[in-house]
Amino acid sequence: MTAHPLGAPGYEEEAIRDRARRGAAAVFPEPGSYGRALLGAEPGGPAGGDPLDRMRIVPPVFVPQRLEKLFDLGEEPLPSDVVLATSIGGFFSPVPLYVSAFGSTQVASSTLGEDLGRQAGRLGIPMVIGENVVPVNGYGRGGESRPGSLLARISGYLEAGGTSGGIVVQQSTQDADAEVWNMVYSDPTVAPLLESGRLAFELKVGQGAKPGLGGITLVDRAAAGSLSDRFQITDTYGSDSDQVVRCATPGTFTEEILTQQIRLMRNNYPRCRVWVKLPPGRDIARAVDVALRAGADAVSVDGAEGGTGWAPRVFLSQVGLGLGECLARIRAAGGAQRGLLASGRMWEGGRALKCLALGAEAVGLGRAALLAVAEDPQEGLVRLVEALRLELQLLISALGKYDVSALSPEDLWLPESTAAPAPTASLNSVMGKVS
Repeated sequence: MTAHPLGAPGYEEEAIRDRARRGAAAVFPEPGSYGRALLGAEPGGPAGGDPLDRMRIVPPVFVPQRLEKLFDLGEEPLPSDVVLATSIGGFFSPVPLYVSAFGSTQVASSTLGEDLGRQAGRLGIPMVIGENVVPVNGYGRGGESRPGSLLARISGYLEAGGTSGGIVVQQSTQDADAEVWNMVYSDPTVAPLLESGRLAFELKVGQGAKPGLGGITLVDRAAAGSLSDRFQITDTYGSDSDQVVRCATPGTFTEEILTQQIRLMRNNYPRCRVWVKLPPGRDIARAVDVALRAGADAVSVDGAEGGTGWAPRVFLSQVGLGLGECLARIRAAGGAQRGLLASGRMWEGGRALKCLALGAEAVGLGRAALLAVAEDPQEGLVRLVEALRLELQLLISALGKYDVSALSPEDLWLPESTAAPAPTASLNSVMGKVS
């Protein structure tokens, strides 16, 4: 069949033709990229038009805190005198950085997940292990040797023998059915983390790249048979394809359900920290407040810029609040004086500092961390964190401050624009229109 030569200049012609050719398969990225691509909102797209990208970091002329530091040191302070060490969800970390969750998607199910764990352990920064790892890759106990198993990732982190940071094990609806937290909590291999207070469990309410959806991955037909009792399996690409779409349930939450879940976690696992991961929903400020009041040690807010291994394109480009707007709404509501974490397209010091100045305790490295480890399995993440550490020290020093906790909205400026979208007005109100 020959395509009609009719054109539509300025319109999404190729996307429409692609759907006409492939039907439901065109909803997702090319399946050949699965396991080789890290997906997320484009910086210039609807979700990517976040005020964080337009914001400027604005040093002052007068720097009284530098004078205080000068008196303390007896000499002019240097960027290297900036203290970056902080508490992240109850864990000590030498830098305000943690590794965001990677679940059962093919990218992290290879040895990359273990290599990443080894480097994160050496750095002493917290690392989150994402959902559905056990149902898909196995726990790793009793002779299991499948790459990407939960225990393999934990063991990689433990190899470093560090005393800071910690492991955070995420659980979703399917993981709850597999009793993942129970297995981890009672495992002798994990005992060193429990004894040193460096183990946390994270309840996944949602994520930025696909708010309102559960985890979505591609699996081969052979694997689909063993997963169909726990996941929805969709034959999206036709019977000729060996790949099918595996969809997890997102779970059902109300304020009461979230509160009770957190209290249950604290009661059942008293030696663990409690983390909660939230999607960039319109009621994000209320959700953060409910989670912290219920006793969560940390609440991770994943902006619409957050990455994923697989998601429908429409979610990547049009669904969810940008991270800057999430942080603005939380701050405007007077919430999150502690325990707020932020993630979404973090890879350099400027964006990280903006989030810290808007109230985040730390920021999560997702796609950037995996890409760094893919580039160098031994040193990639270490070097990425070294670069971030230097940028943060230079930026904070330029602001005349010498502790990461001293950052505030006064350090930022968002240019005014009559054509600016609504989120800009919201963020400006939070920042007091500092100029």
